[in-house]
Amino acid sequence: MAAPMELSCWGGDWGLPSLHPESLTVMAYAKFSGAPLTVNTINNSWRAPKGDVPVLISEGIVISQPAKILNFLRRQKYNADYELSAKQGADTLAYIALLEEKLLPALLHTFWVEAENYCSVTKPWFASRIAFPLSLYLPGKMSREALNRILLTRGGPPLYSVTEVEAQIYRDAKECLNLLSKRLGTSQFFFGDTPTTLDAFVFGFLAPIYKVCFPRVQLQEHLKQLPNLCRFCDDILTCYFRLTLSDGRQPS
Repeated sequence: MAAPMELSCWGGDWGLPSLHPESLTVMAYAKFSGAPLTVNTINNSWRAPKGDVPVLISEGIVISQPAKILNFLRRQKYNADYELSAKQGADTLAYIALLEEKLLPALLHTFWVEAENYCSVTKPWFASRIAFPLSLYLPGKMSREALNRILLTRGGPPLYSVTEVEAQIYRDAKECLNLLSKRLGTSQFFFGDTPTTLDAFVFGFLAPIYKVCFPRVQLQEHLKQLPNLCRFCDDILTCYFRLTLSDGRQPS
């Protein structure tokens, strides 16, 4: 009998099982590989070691970070990649690196740095799910960490100002979306008819951009011009999470 596995992660809204890209990635991979996770949506990330989310706990072992969690699941024989060739495995690593380099900065900016989005959507949403008094502090901390991460990877020469950095990260993100759309083509998933690790990562990054209702939506507008990527997200939500496209409730 498999050891029980519990995943602690941020909850969902807008038809998503989670608003958090890293949590979505792990949840999707678990669905694809058949891993029997018990998902606990948390109200206070400080319950998790060092505040890291998502966190997987199994028989006293605590694992954070999506790549490490997925490796643990593979060691437990929950492998969504067993049919991939060596080249496809290498392509998976290359595309995940592309997502983290080109798309993640704009995703972080959209949620945590763009002032109108942060003040009207991100901050109140997360604050409402965090116990007082951390609700007054933690969203701001997450916003500062997001900005620092963006500037760490994009704030050097020749991009010195925040405005220059912002323009560049959105250009990079749109280029990344175009490349993903071209790579997916008319296929259901990135390596054919069966979802793999790459599909989990792409879904985790794209679904929040696609679904969350922000006042400033330049990245979402670009994504919606790529119908195969939108269909990709919708198919995973309906087929693997059994969520309706309208409100996210599970059908009976």
